[in-house]
Amino acid sequence: MLLLLQLPRAALAQAPAGPLDLTALPFEQLLSLEVYSASKFLQPASEAPSSVSVISAAEIRDFGWRTLADVLRSVRGLYLSYDRNYSYLGARSFLRPGDYNSRFLLQIDGNRINDAVYDQAPVGGEFPLELDLIERIEYAPGPGSSIYGANAFFGVINVITKRPRELGGARASVEAGQFGARKGAASYGWSDQRGGELLLAASSYKSDGRDLYFAEFDQPQHRHGMARGLDYESGQRFFAKGAAGPFSLSMQHAERRKGVPTASFEQAFGDPRSRTVDAQSYLDLGYRRALGADAELSARLFFGRFDSAGDYVYNASADSVNHDGSASRWWGVDLKSVSAPLAGHKLVAGAEYQRNYRLAQYSYDVAPRRDYLNDRRDNQRLGLYLQDELALGQTLLLNAGLRYDRHSRSGAAFSPRLALIWQAGPGTTLKALYGTAYREPNNFELYYAYPGPGGQTANTLQQRERIRSAELALERQLRSNERVTVSVFENKVSGLISQSTDAASALTSYDNGPGAKARGVEVEYQRHWAAATLRSSYSWQRLRQDGAGAGNVNAPAHLAKFNLAAPLGRSPWRAGAEAHYVGPRDTLLARTGGYWLANLNLLSSGLTRHADVAVGVYNLFNRRYADPAPGAHRQDSIAQDGRSARVTVRYAF
Repeated sequence: MLLLLQLPRAALAQAPAGPLDLTALPFEQLLSLEVYSASKFLQPASEAPSSVSVISAAEIRDFGWRTLADVLRSVRGLYLSYDRNYSYLGARSFLRPGDYNSRFLLQIDGNRINDAVYDQAPVGGEFPLELDLIERIEYAPGPGSSIYGANAFFGVINVITKRPRELGGARASVEAGQFGARKGAASYGWSDQRGGELLLAASSYKSDGRDLYFAEFDQPQHRHGMARGLDYESGQRFFAKGAAGPFSLSMQHAERRKGVPTASFEQAFGDPRSRTVDAQSYLDLGYRRALGADAELSARLFFGRFDSAGDYVYNASADSVNHDGSASRWWGVDLKSVSAPLAGHKLVAGAEYQRNYRLAQYSYDVAPRRDYLNDRRDNQRLGLYLQDELALGQTLLLNAGLRYDRHSRSGAAFSPRLALIWQAGPGTTLKALYGTAYREPNNFELYYAYPGPGGQTANTLQQRERIRSAELALERQLRSNERVTVSVFENKVSGLISQSTDAASALTSYDNGPGAKARGVEVEYQRHWAAATLRSSYSWQRLRQDGAGAGNVNAPAHLAKFNLAAPLGRSPWRAGAEAHYVGPRDTLLARTGGYWLANLNLLSSGLTRHADVAVGVYNLFNRRYADPAPGAHRQDSIAQDGRSARVTVRYAF
């Protein structure tokens, strides 16, 4: 269930000192819980300039979600596509072919995770953090550039990790599932009475994957379309965080290897050498200091690196493999102050600087060596922002923000946001929201060029794309344990960057195309009992293109979601059941049908004093369904997994 996690107001940027059991809180208290990601400071959800959704650690355990993509699939207005390599996130009917989640800003503990070449928000198996380490996930829909800058186009996703004291001592878990899935994870948390704390966590996972059939390759020379042993995935993750006095430090490193069974980019079908490898590293040093009773200063120094490489086989009879990828390195600093200088005002002011000192893209045949691309660049960006939350009376708030960004390639950008929030009565809040955001064309869209099969031409003439969004949201508490949220929105995008294919050369390129307009309505119902939670939502959305292009590809008109978690009688078992509906979607050539998908997770905490076990069944009714494929695939749609099961055992020493 999407519930808002309560935090003490004094902790302006940190998670709570101890874990909260949301099912143990009265529903009235849940409604007053606070969120951080809409304004970069803690505020009651009813006062945030966005209809923020929050997913708690308890929900992640209840529903047995395996990836961040699984979690986001349960959020109203969001939907996913998977091409057997990466997961792609759509919001309010926008999910463009060839997009790498660059229209969402993804953070871990407030630190930007989008890389510097693709601006990719990794949400599938490539996400660098174990879900067991997450305290909550906040999703703030709508333009967020007024305070976050580029990429906060459709929304901001902030993953907040647990404090070391919440994971005190040593813990371990093992998982096993069908199709050779297995994982091991361990963590150790320590804290002292003076506020010092340390968390270390590591995990390793592997899956052999399914044997897959693709009708597009059903010929004798292609093994009649069978891809055997090619859908494998493996990886390792490491996470560390600590704090001492006003200082904090966090480190992350993750590696992932994924087989590519689809023969994307016109590869030879069925070759086991085809794969992608991603490696991510992040380092963040933070400092926080109170400046009196009503002000706080925080500073952050950060470093990041992202390496993405693929081995592609275009001629199965030859020994040569094409090695294609990128390497990015960046560092930066972030300064922020939160203060209340006058009665009725809360000011947030900040400055950010990021230096992308290495932006490399390459492509070459390994043996014999033949270079196609060796592009090396660097750039930088600077952002200044100011936001004022002004009380216009006892029941009326005005939230006004403005950010100035300057990019070394494209110059200045201004991003305003206004929100008028009216507490219309006990339990009733009405929000009128307006904002703009922008996205810079990334280095892959601008400079990547490969002349071979499935290749691309560079286009350095692209300009930034923009969005103007208007939304009216009503949040209404019906009874002490019921809540309804209704949101009506309109998004207008101009200069939309889209991928297209040249008919003569068969090469793709990115360019600014005609604009698009999306309108829709979202309705969500929540109910809370003493030990059970229910959430259901429905989204209706319509996308209209201003001209030719990708059309309404991957833009479902209807989304429906249902999540229920409850104990099973007096037993130690607890069940989490969910069902999702995604309406029919246009593909590049045809159309996929709509589908219902159900999952069931059973969780027991009563095995022993220190152990619990979970049994998850995914795609419970073994439904056949497919996602629209990006243009790099011969397949117009890609079939998704049938039923699978997984068992997890956790032990706290």
